[in-house]
Amino acid sequence: MTVRTLSERLLAEATESLERAGVASPRHDAETLLSHVTGIPRMSLVQRAKPDPIQADKFRELVEARARRLPLQHLIGSAAFRYVDVEVGPGVFVPRPETELLAGWAIEHAKTLTSPVVVELCAGSGAIALSVVHEVPAARVHAVELDEPAFGWAQRNLDGTGVDLRLGDMADGFPDLDGTVDIVVANPPYIPLDAWESVAPEARDHDPALALWSGDDGLDAMRVLEQTAWRLLKPGGVVGAEHADAQGESAPDVFTARWAEVRDHLDLAERPRYVTALKPR
Repeated sequence: MTVRTLSERLLAEATESLERAGVASPRHDAETLLSHVTGIPRMSLVQRAKPDPIQADKFRELVEARARRLPLQHLIGSAAFRYVDVEVGPGVFVPRPETELLAGWAIEHAKTLTSPVVVELCAGSGAIALSVVHEVPAARVHAVELDEPAFGWAQRNLDGTGVDLRLGDMADGFPDLDGTVDIVVANPPYIPLDAWESVAPEARDHDPALALWSGDDGLDAMRVLEQTAWRLLKPGGVVGAEHADAQGESAPDVFTARWAEVRDHLDLAERPRYVTALKPR
């Protein structure tokens, strides 16, 4: 008979508990929490982790919290995003893997320019701005966030990076940059007010409301973003903005009146995820 190690028993119990709670990735989350507690990488947990009683108790506490649908990233204090880690916690939107594609679009475009000027609107934790400055050192990066608690997290993540971070509304942000920006990128709020029941508890109950809800059709912020991007961008500049998978036609429609090359893009699950457009020369 095979004797399971303490790590194996803890992971099995945690996985079962998280599965019962409706967590989407119970084994992954259990392993991430045990890795966080023990300091052993996820791929080596079963072979190398030997949690002591204090670590085991701490792990069980974190699993119970995760089963109550507290965000995994809040429990470990960070979220991985492309090639960086950003600190997150209560008061800031947790960046999602889907947004890495939008960030990648902005980064690849920035790499084609000599000294690109990039603005992130609705910055939240500053994950996109941090990724841009990390992967395109020649870029001059600016970011704005309206919500004060989220702004505090962005300050923490962007400290020492050279990013020009400002507290304020994107609607009137960066008047000093009007007509000089190459790339505007944003993950704005885009959930319709009547979609409350369909939102996962981790987001609905723990992400800030300012980062989620955006009017009856979910596009109020997108319309403001379109106007701000038009003001900021130089002719030939580009804008990219994330949207809900149900907005694959309505989000691009916000840009069709005066923008060129309006395109929608799919995420890794082949769902509509972000729109890009070019300001005509």
